Amino acid sequence: MPETPEPPAAPALRGAALGTADISFFVVSAAAPLTVMAGVAPVAILLGGIGAPAGYLLAGLTLAVFAVGFTTMSRHVTSGGAFYAYIARGLGKRVGIGAALLALVGYNGMEIGVYGLLGTTTADTVHALAGADVPWLPVSLAGLLLVWYGGFRSIDFGAKLLGVLLVAETGILVLLAAGVLLKGGAHGLSLGSFAPGAVLVPGTAAVLAFAFAAFTGFESTVIYRREARDPYRTVPRATYIAVAFLGLFYAFVVWTVIQAYGAEEVVGAATEDPGGLFFTAITTYVGPWAADLMHLFIVTSVIASLLAFHNAINRYVLSLAEEGVLPAALGRVHPRHRSPYLAGAAQTLLGAVVVLGFALAGADPYQQLLLWVNTPGMIGLMALMLLAALAVPVYFRRTAHTEGRWRTVVAPVTAAVLLAVALCLVISRVGLFTMASTTVNTVLVALVPAVFLAGTALAGRLRTRRPDVYARFAEDPVQDAVQDPVQDPAEYPEGAQPCPQPTPS
Repeated sequence: MPETPEPPAAPALRGAALGTADISFFVVSAAAPLTVMAGVAPVAILLGGIGAPAGYLLAGLTLAVFAVGFTTMSRHVTSGGAFYAYIARGLGKRVGIGAALLALVGYNGMEIGVYGLLGTTTADTVHALAGADVPWLPVSLAGLLLVWYGGFRSIDFGAKLLGVLLVAETGILVLLAAGVLLKGGAHGLSLGSFAPGAVLVPGTAAVLAFAFAAFTGFESTVIYRREARDPYRTVPRATYIAVAFLGLFYAFVVWTVIQAYGAEEVVGAATEDPGGLFFTAITTYVGPWAADLMHLFIVTSVIASLLAFHNAINRYVLSLAEEGVLPAALGRVHPRHRSPYLAGAAQTLLGAVVVLGFALAGADPYQQLLLWVNTPGMIGLMALMLLAALAVPVYFRRTAHTEGRWRTVVAPVTAAVLLAVALCLVISRVGLFTMASTTVNTVLVALVPAVFLAGTALAGRLRTRRPDVYARFAEDPVQDAVQDPVQDPAEYPEGAQPCPQPTPS
């Protein structure tokens, strides 16, 4: 009898599609540098004075220390679950499943709230350029469809699109900085922003809270591991590039804006018109046409951020569907585009429900849809970074390896302490992010531990009712466990090598 042919393999994500630059585009775009600078940095200057640039450097240094242990873990844990996989392998599956639910809610909060920002920035841009008024809701709904389509297409299509948008938004900021530097600022250039007397002021704590929030999304490099070329090198490189670029670029741009107004005048200008601080500066030093471009590029900056977070969420959902935690249908990959298209459709539907819900309630798209949905997402992702930092030394204490103590103990423990301080700073000043009442702030902050505890309860249910799903949660794929793209052990940083992974309790 003829042999029965094996059924064709199910479509999978497009392997070896992303290089270091591509992954960097995704994570830097998620941070939305132009939106952060023009929309948030004026408030940082208002609160911290001329020492505000140093806050972005300090936040960048903290996250660079975190990246040491984080990227070391990426060479040993190859599951597509990123944050939750690292936490599960270090702190146990129950904590890992709690982290998985928190990651889903956190990343969705970071994205869905931004549809409110898309509506308001587009309306502001149309009014500034054409004098017309447009409602925010149709813009936000159109943005949902646009972002869905970008996620539906192949990952390399998204990388190319984000590359163009990122060049546009960073380019306009570089143009502003060049204009200020060439003209010598308002009163000559000064490095007074980095003097101890300018940095060690009471407002610096608030600046640090804003600065840490400005980096949100950089950690998503590891989510693209399965689609990266040579992930053992590409993922760490992209992570360090993203942190270094954001930290240095943020500090540089804020410093140049301070030079544009002068150390004595910039706080007054930020107080009088925080929303127009950057636009006035670029009009003065470059020209009105550049201000018009900045208005347009803020809209594309928001779209780029939405697309970057959308792709990250889709891959988390895909991974959890493959784990058996979410419905299996969400783990389907499009046969042509090789994208997690059903996960993308579900995420878009969720976004539409939330956006329409806020609109029907008569909520403000900026002060409520953006800030109230975004803030618990931001706090949740910072909590995940803290848990991941704590997981690294525990994991390596249990696992045979050749990594140095700096990577496996000193850096992650230091990062955990610094991230705990940063998280406390953000929570203690949450009103700066939400502009809401104490009651609302309490609810928004409490959502984070509530979601995490719900995840741990789900873990208990899985362990009892679906022990097979619980047992294989966050385990490495078989092919990754036996196929190592780096053949020469000497090519691993500090001699590190992937090694057999024990199953944590």
